[in-house]
Amino acid sequence: MIQEQKIDRRIFDLYDEYCHGGMERREFLSRAAAITIGGTSALWMAQALMPRYAEAQTISFTDPRLKGTYVEYPSPGGTSGTMKGYLVQPSGDGPFPATLIIHENRGLNPHIEDVARRAAVAGFLALAPDGLFPVGGYPGNDDDGRTLQRNIDPATLDQDMINSARYLKSHALSNGQLGATGFCWGGGMTNRLAVALGSDLDAGVPFYGAAAASGDVSQIEASLMIIYAGTDPRINSMWPEYEAALKANGVAYEMRMFEGTLHGFHNNSTPRYNEAGAALAWNQTVGFFREHLSG
Repeated sequence: MIQEQKIDRRIFDLYDEYCHGGMERREFLSRAAAITIGGTSALWMAQALMPRYAEAQTISFTDPRLKGTYVEYPSPGGTSGTMKGYLVQPSGDGPFPATLIIHENRGLNPHIEDVARRAAVAGFLALAPDGLFPVGGYPGNDDDGRTLQRNIDPATLDQDMINSARYLKSHALSNGQLGATGFCWGGGMTNRLAVALGSDLDAGVPFYGAAAASGDVSQIEASLMIIYAGTDPRINSMWPEYEAALKANGVAYEMRMFEGTLHGFHNNSTPRYNEAGAALAWNQTVGFFREHLSG
């Protein structure tokens, strides 16, 4: 995989705009191609940032340490009234502490499924919901997935994630202790989930996600470990106000700033991946959940 440091920062900034704004793939590649570095077009850098899911898989679907299945469940008030997710259980009979794994702004792609398997190997009953299921499901590529998610009513999408959390918490294999983690959009959803679920959520680990609204923080009862990338101005600018609200409302929280990393550093399918930072952040996430979901 091409290493993070070989990609010009201007291309990372364009990629961030492409991922989180309204920029289409063609415009992203065209604008990158117009940038020259040492007399050479930076188009190859833009192309290198596209995810490589097959190369990035760390745990196989057929790993004997887990059992994964796709499940459907009711989602009243959601986009269509029904949701689907990837449910992964560790070996053994359970019950297990439960963790919701929330995708980025493009649906349940192979990377998030791999993260769910990592959680199961660590001993958690993991559910990775597909917020795109009501509109046909993850389409097989992130460009179309991003477009689909952009066009879903945010309120009903949030409700689908809330219902997914409740489904997981009450699952026969769950010990009733619920954690949630998510990345990018899923990080923001983890913060909103903490607001929506109150005492029904025991622990949350949002990765570089939008902060909860300050006026809603009083509803949070979960313990939070909030993870930020060192270079992520759009998201990190929300932290001072969020921290003030957490302190004012007595919310138990930790904040971990991973210096030298970029937004998306946990995702090992793109060059934004930072191996050392991702490994440490995941180990801390597992430890945090083990501490707070012990039953």
